[in-house]
Amino acid sequence: MTEILSGQDLIDAGVRQGKWFGRALAAGNALLEKGATFEEAIATARGFEPPPSAPLLMAGSVPFHLNIQAETPDEQANISSVVLSMTELMRTPVIRAGAVMPDACPAGPVGTIPVGGVAVSEGIHPGMHSADICCSMAISVFPGVAPAALLDAVHQVTHFGPGGRPRGQQFRPPAAVMERFAANAFLRDGTSAAIEHFGTQGDGNHFAYVGTLKSSGQTALVTHHGSRGPGARLYSKGMRVAEDFRRLLSPETAPQNAWIPNDTREAEDYWAALQAIREWTKQNHLVIHDMAAERLSAHVSDRFWNEHNFVFRRSDGLFYHGKGATPAFQGWADDATDLTLIPLNMAEPVLIVRGKDAANGLGFSPHGAGRNVSRTRHKRMQEGRTDAEIFAAETKGIDARFFSGVTDISELPSAYKSAASMRRQIEHYGLAEVVDEVLPHGCIMAGDWQVNAPWRRKKHRQ
Repeated sequence: MTEILSGQDLIDAGVRQGKWFGRALAAGNALLEKGATFEEAIATARGFEPPPSAPLLMAGSVPFHLNIQAETPDEQANISSVVLSMTELMRTPVIRAGAVMPDACPAGPVGTIPVGGVAVSEGIHPGMHSADICCSMAISVFPGVAPAALLDAVHQVTHFGPGGRPRGQQFRPPAAVMERFAANAFLRDGTSAAIEHFGTQGDGNHFAYVGTLKSSGQTALVTHHGSRGPGARLYSKGMRVAEDFRRLLSPETAPQNAWIPNDTREAEDYWAALQAIREWTKQNHLVIHDMAAERLSAHVSDRFWNEHNFVFRRSDGLFYHGKGATPAFQGWADDATDLTLIPLNMAEPVLIVRGKDAANGLGFSPHGAGRNVSRTRHKRMQEGRTDAEIFAAETKGIDARFFSGVTDISELPSAYKSAASMRRQIEHYGLAEVVDEVLPHGCIMAGDWQVNAPWRRKKHRQ
């Protein structure tokens, strides 16, 4: 009679009990059925045992580059919070390097990668790209089109706010993108969201900005948004997978820094899903640009795009997580140009830059102007003036619009860090070279759509 390897046999052999026992016992018993010895079966089963739990690294053992300066007390407080979080984050066992951009600001509990942070790791950390995977910028140049006409056209074709487009106004993403969704375990149940959210821009700091190129005077459209519902779904699934690995490999690691090991099938599938989401997001930008062009019967003479909230894999085999950081190294993607976009605020130019692959930036540059204080605190700081007064003062000279019809003062220029300071620090730290600018004409943002959210209207009627 063939011997049977049991879980107790493994425990008696000094093996740590775990969920992996099922696969280990199946492999060991398969060998026994083929005539292997009990010792050989035990040895095979041992091969499924995960490595010992990885302890947190000593604080300070992995230093990070600090490319940021404080000019005000609020900025100093902001930097102190960023440094505290980065110091803790760098204790994650698989982290190998880090950097902070000039626009950095804290996001989440201590140890969470800040906005404007870069973390280099042996694994993929879903928490380091967050739910807004592939938040990105795209520009199209419309020669011969008046800025006012382009802004009106964009306003008519875009969609801001929660959820997707209503039925009858939806567009199907390109077939090749949908095929990638259907073929990936992380994405195949998100095809409906991929259709509903296609051609939408969301809320928060996302925008459609129209201006003119400083170099030529030609009109340009710049859009800023991420992967919407499909990306949020992928993030949630990635975090669940990473959490399973965290509990197994490094329970001491903060949940937000959990990772998917790079030598696993899960990592392969998640990496493929990220690339599919990236392509969906790119097409999500371009469909808005193309609809505006179609409405105006105009043509686009030039366009490019770049993500600034994503994960990149470089030639060293490591994963470079840019949480609100723009890639500044050559060949960061197959469709990369040598130019990227850095917005500042709705009343300032969008910078067109060429990255310098600075070692102190780990090959990244800033993604915008960032904040020194939270949205809530900024709103409190404006008390004593009406929203209309604040809007009029801060948008003088530009055509600023809120899609919901309600002003969101936390997205007006004063909510962000000084644009002049950002430009000085980009140059001081050698992170990028400004080669052109899109001078502002007008901007569309979601606005404070929650003021008239359905659940609030229902509450008022009661």
